[in-house]
Amino acid sequence: MRATSQRLTIAVSVAGFLAAAQLPGPATKPQPAPAAKAAPTADFAKVVTPVLSKTCTPCHNSGMASGGFDADHFLDPATISTQRDGWDRILMKLRNGEMPPRGIPKSQVAIDNLVHYVQSAVDRIDSTAKPDPGRVVAHRLNRTEYTNTIRDLLGVEFQAQKDFPTDDSGEGFDNIAEILTISPVLMEKYLAAAERIASRALAADPLPKPIQADYAAKEKRIRRLDRSTIEATHRVEFDGDYTVRFALPGERPKDAKPVQLAFWMDGKLLATKLVETKPSGLVYFEPYSEEEMRLFLPEGDHIFRAGFVNDDFVKDLDAKSIYKKKLNKYLDGMLFIGPFQPKEPPASRAKILICDPNTGAACVDKIVTNLARRAYRRPVTRPEVASLLKFITLAKQHGQSTEQGIQLALQAILVSPNFLFHIERDSNPTDPNAVHPISDFELASRLSYFLWSSMPDDPLLALADAGKLRAPGVLDAQVKRMLDDPRSSALADSFAAQWLEIRNLDVVKPDPQKFPDWNPELRDAMRTETSMFFDYVLRQNRPMADFLDARYTFLNDRLAKHYGIEGVVGPEFRKVELTNDQRGGILSQASVLTVSSYPTRTSVVIRGKYVLQEILGAPPPPPPPDVPPLDEAAVGTSLSLRQQMEKHRANAVCASCHSKMDPLGFGLENYDGIGKWRTMDGKFPVDSSGVLPNGKSFTTPAEMRAVLKSQLPQFTHCVIEKLMIYALGRGMATPDRRVIDGIGQKLAAQGYPFQTAIYEVVRSMPFQMRRGELVSSDKQTKAKAKEIAHR
Repeated sequence: MRATSQRLTIAVSVAGFLAAAQLPGPATKPQPAPAAKAAPTADFAKVVTPVLSKTCTPCHNSGMASGGFDADHFLDPATISTQRDGWDRILMKLRNGEMPPRGIPKSQVAIDNLVHYVQSAVDRIDSTAKPDPGRVVAHRLNRTEYTNTIRDLLGVEFQAQKDFPTDDSGEGFDNIAEILTISPVLMEKYLAAAERIASRALAADPLPKPIQADYAAKEKRIRRLDRSTIEATHRVEFDGDYTVRFALPGERPKDAKPVQLAFWMDGKLLATKLVETKPSGLVYFEPYSEEEMRLFLPEGDHIFRAGFVNDDFVKDLDAKSIYKKKLNKYLDGMLFIGPFQPKEPPASRAKILICDPNTGAACVDKIVTNLARRAYRRPVTRPEVASLLKFITLAKQHGQSTEQGIQLALQAILVSPNFLFHIERDSNPTDPNAVHPISDFELASRLSYFLWSSMPDDPLLALADAGKLRAPGVLDAQVKRMLDDPRSSALADSFAAQWLEIRNLDVVKPDPQKFPDWNPELRDAMRTETSMFFDYVLRQNRPMADFLDARYTFLNDRLAKHYGIEGVVGPEFRKVELTNDQRGGILSQASVLTVSSYPTRTSVVIRGKYVLQEILGAPPPPPPPDVPPLDEAAVGTSLSLRQQMEKHRANAVCASCHSKMDPLGFGLENYDGIGKWRTMDGKFPVDSSGVLPNGKSFTTPAEMRAVLKSQLPQFTHCVIEKLMIYALGRGMATPDRRVIDGIGQKLAAQGYPFQTAIYEVVRSMPFQMRRGELVSSDKQTKAKAKEIAHR
């Protein structure tokens, strides 16, 4: 049977799956708390009204709603219940000292009384509010989740990031359920990927004849990373064994020691080999030798790197002697030859063929049932298995083998909504709006995609199957086990990379004239530092204050040189203690400083907004239209950046937001556009001083970090909220804030250990429960009609 015919058959079947699947409707965040008894009018008029009327409404009123905020709307006591978001914003600004701004007369006692009164009223409302965990719609796997799920389901390395369209983002993350739709283009990609993945997993298709791909320096197809390392980007067309041959021109003295040749793929070490560097053979009267390795390479686009490890010989050579063939032996090219049939079948076959399919129908049924159960992440019904077994019958009718039929059934599984989506069912048909615990299987999926960005493994599914996942101590034990597993690095690669915006390192393009040190190696080192730092804080359960001002980081020689830190030798990253106050925490890491800069210079506004949004959880409103740009030519020449920003801030419309952003941005001005320490900005000395709206001041980046550490509860609230968004795949609403506040209080009582935040998110009601969708009679009629039509 032709592949196109098979794909068409599966596509038609998928259409049936999609029509039959009762997917949840539109996403709904937790509903606002019902109106409670209004706060006593007399007390409100005595405590709240005077402060709002005298201190707030002169600037925040219907005629001049500075910052988009009108305080007149909050002069009614009932608004404490009906306009909770607005009151939360008021309380936050008053607690942080952001309002009233400097220069406005205020009574701190009156403000403290208002905060206490409103918070007490809010607490009373919350204590009587009906629990509402919110509701998440059917959640499509994003590219990262798809890649990792295919890896763990089948043992196949598939690069969805390179093959599928970019996922949309919302709330700062690309796993928000209501925006992860399926376009016709993506569906076609799914069909093609399923066909290729199923073929690779069973390794049933014959390999083509071996071919060669040469990457030589003379053809400029390799990049030299340093004196001993080269790199090439190469597409491996088929899984298989390959011979990789390395060109080694030149020679070293007779007493030269052998060196260790290492070979990496996508940053992962594949193999090493000891090679001689002494005089050997001649090619065209020049000293030349070759070394080769035979190894398995997976299909896909990869970055291959080869280099001499700890090559002390080249350290004593001057730059002119490195590539002189009579003085040195060096790497000059890579040649790939293949594919060849591997000696052993791939591990993916064993994951699929758990028995011999040629022994009969019982074994085939067992294989398909096991595959579907793991792929759908729940038990499968007999009708679901029967629909998949039809593909095996179809294959046999076209003269194919049972194994080829299993391959076709696997293709159908990989394009089923049950695989592509997390689908959570409402358990109470008589009360669709009821709040209820999600099933153990749904909880297992929530947990694994939160911590691993991948499917539940067998131990997790077994506990769900036995109904024991919620037994006392079991869930905590699973969280510990999963955090200890290497797959939890997904929290650094996915959550932290989006929270801290370091994914943008792939798209930023610093001006090479302004920043000649910028190159791919420095970019990768920046990313690795932040990823390893986050991973260390997580695995060692460090206090969350480390994010703001840790006295350590992770460096290799390239990044240490960029930071001006001595004593770090070699390309390997290691933990380094910081001995001065130039660096400390994520805000001094070059990754963060680079993604918060312009290509040609730093940006006080972008960096200030970054701190407000990602560190303090208080993003400023969008700027007004027609904001005049800075005079780029004048920056660092006729005017300092601070002088230009002060002119800009003189505009009263701009001042309200810039008074918060600019001081934080100026606090990072000692770091240039790629995070290198500096004391001069062009002709002008760098001035990193600032005064925040709450009156706290600083003169150096280290002092600013100390100010931020004094706001640790606010930072912790920000991180917890982002963890909740990421874990649930939806935005936050008023009932969620009660949960976030409760988690923050537990963290504060324990000294803010980071792992505790993970455990508390998993223990929370929004993570373990859901609210159903209220179905109108009209929707019920349509659903019934759809069911009859499908039958």
